[in-house]
Amino acid sequence: MIIRILFTGYCVLLGFLAARSQVPAIGSWRDHLPYHQAIGIASTGELLWCATPYSLFSVDPSDNSMDRLSKTNGLSETGISAFVYDAASARLVIAYTNSNIDIVFKGHTVNIPDIKRTDLAGDKTIHQVFVYNNLAYLSSGLGVIVLDEEKYEVKDTWVIGDGGDTIAVQALTTDGTYFYAASSEGLKRAPLASPGLADYHNWVLLSGQHGLAAGPCRQVASVGGKVLALKNDSIFQLNGDEWSLLYADGWTINDCSVSDGRLLVSEQQGDSGRVRVLSGLGVLQQSLQQADALHSPRQTLIFQGRIWVADAIGGLSAWELTGNAAPARYAPNSPLSLATGDMVVGRARDPAATGGVLWVASGGVDAYWAPLNNHNGLSRLDAGGWTNYSGDTDPVFNTVFDLQSLALNGGDTSVWAGSFGEGLLERKPGDLFTLYPSPPRVGGLTFDADGNGWVTSYGAGQELLLRRPDGSWHAFSIPFSHTDNAVAGVLVDDNKQVWIISPKGNGVFCYSPGISLDDTGDDQWKFYRAGASQGNLPDNNVYCIARDKSGFIWIGTANGIGLVQCPRNIFTAGGCEVIWPVVQFDGFAGYLFSGQPVQTIAVDGADRKWVGSRNGAWLISPDAQKIIEHFTEDNSPLLSNDVKKIAVDPQSGEVFFLTARGICSFRGTATEGGRQNSNVLVFPNPVPPGYNGTIAIRGLVDGAIVKITQLDGRLVYQAGALGGQVVWNGRDYKGRPAATGVYLVLASNESRQEKIVTKIVFIGK
Repeated sequence: MIIRILFTGYCVLLGFLAARSQVPAIGSWRDHLPYHQAIGIASTGELLWCATPYSLFSVDPSDNSMDRLSKTNGLSETGISAFVYDAASARLVIAYTNSNIDIVFKGHTVNIPDIKRTDLAGDKTIHQVFVYNNLAYLSSGLGVIVLDEEKYEVKDTWVIGDGGDTIAVQALTTDGTYFYAASSEGLKRAPLASPGLADYHNWVLLSGQHGLAAGPCRQVASVGGKVLALKNDSIFQLNGDEWSLLYADGWTINDCSVSDGRLLVSEQQGDSGRVRVLSGLGVLQQSLQQADALHSPRQTLIFQGRIWVADAIGGLSAWELTGNAAPARYAPNSPLSLATGDMVVGRARDPAATGGVLWVASGGVDAYWAPLNNHNGLSRLDAGGWTNYSGDTDPVFNTVFDLQSLALNGGDTSVWAGSFGEGLLERKPGDLFTLYPSPPRVGGLTFDADGNGWVTSYGAGQELLLRRPDGSWHAFSIPFSHTDNAVAGVLVDDNKQVWIISPKGNGVFCYSPGISLDDTGDDQWKFYRAGASQGNLPDNNVYCIARDKSGFIWIGTANGIGLVQCPRNIFTAGGCEVIWPVVQFDGFAGYLFSGQPVQTIAVDGADRKWVGSRNGAWLISPDAQKIIEHFTEDNSPLLSNDVKKIAVDPQSGEVFFLTARGICSFRGTATEGGRQNSNVLVFPNPVPPGYNGTIAIRGLVDGAIVKITQLDGRLVYQAGALGGQVVWNGRDYKGRPAATGVYLVLASNESRQEKIVTKIVFIGK
């Protein structure tokens, strides 16, 4: 059993960080999960809780404020299958798709991993959580699992299949006399007071007699003392010992919920959805239906005088009990969907801005380079939060799919996105997107310092394209045979050489355009592959490529990392082969990430390398001699060990991780340094009473030496900048907290001359 505390600076029941766009404090995490889909709802009296396929968020109807609860601020997992709030015990019980369980109570999350870890064969999926008398009953593929909410432990397991077989139970309820279980064998019943509910002999099959047809039962509920059973797409009611049809209208029923003494039926027909509100006697009282809000309703309840609907496509909506007013829609600011493409970060226009601008592409290809047919477009994160670009905002996205590659053009600050099927999109600041239909399948793109755009065209005869700043295009053929003419990510190094990843086990190409881009007579090519004298890659399957601040080229492969330390000598007589860095870890030395697929590499402001693999995210020293951090889903809020992309914000030091379960970010300690100390900022400043967090000083010259002194010149602290930022814990060399007062920050410039760049104020109690 693991206990986590939900931190916000203060703790309350289910208190946690609000869904804001501010960059988090150094060392803190935040999630960037989609909140536009809804699969379940519950109420706590004051708050309405909504489950998405990834996490939870709450709505306070008094002011319509929304907060989110995810793995980055207290939960144990990402991916919710069922949840419920137990008003009697004031506990929120959450079941995940991997059968893990969390119980949230008074600002603490207690994890119960027993079901997840059990070696029992069979389907452990949890379909519903039903609470009764401080016990949580989990309807699962293994039967009914009983949790003691107060002891945080599994109390019992009921295997109720005929002959003692394990069968799937979809739902459970009680009428005060019996437990009723909707199962794959049909509806079953056992006395509430039975001492042997784990014994299948005590469960009687009701289906197949007295008006209830034989076969699986999908759901069971109780309203007004009457038991209701969902069989196929018909709802039956038990009267005495006989079943009678209560409701059916030909639509597919996704859910039937009981709330405020009424029956709420969530229905679907094709891509249309609706909710029917029935009295306990089955009389239709209200019908909710609106094309943009209801497509696939999953659960409904009545809360504070409104009908709340969780829709798997339309999200969370609230409807008035009377009248035909349009529903209110609720979703925390977030990306539209899970992303599967590139991430890039550019500088904000305001040099004093805390963070930069993150762009994320939602499309992509599978492992065999077949398109995913993703039409979710692009998303952007800046100081104002997330903005989503899709067919709802620009008609061009109705025809463009699988936007998987991104690049920022520093020359005119435009954003470019490459589609694997529909060409290139360009967006200049403030403009709509412009579509260039050629090349149709963009493998990768980048811009060099001169504003030239380099684009790879997957499968084409001329795989490398050049777009000049004047809009003219040039095409180049790679002079080496490579499977399917496959080309992907592209990078330009400090020598204006173009590096091209060739997937499908081909390797890497390096192209030198020579003195003039217009003269192909002096062009040179090199093909890097595994093997001595072939380039010496660790493996021919290459996934990523990056350039560090020394101009070295880092290549991520299926077998670790290869490093090119002499790129300017590639086309000289001696050439330049890939080396395999050796790293020290746990007292042992070995090749860097040997045996692991390296999926992404990013360089931070201190020239450290962030590496993403299928075993988490790693931070290594600039020379790759030391592992500084290793984040996994078990030791950190990282959403998944499968880290596909990493991007670093040069202004704030925030590191974004695109994982198989969504995007999260961690505020690192390094920012991009400048050539001089400019716009130096200290945060927090002033430092509030009792503050024990990290104080950051950014906007410094790259690698500056910073001294913090009292007004009389006495030294309090000294450190070297990580890139352009120094972090300080607010204590002197003896570990004593800084006293109330004003402190000077002195930083060295390029000539190592010190000058006062700012001040820090500590406020006393």
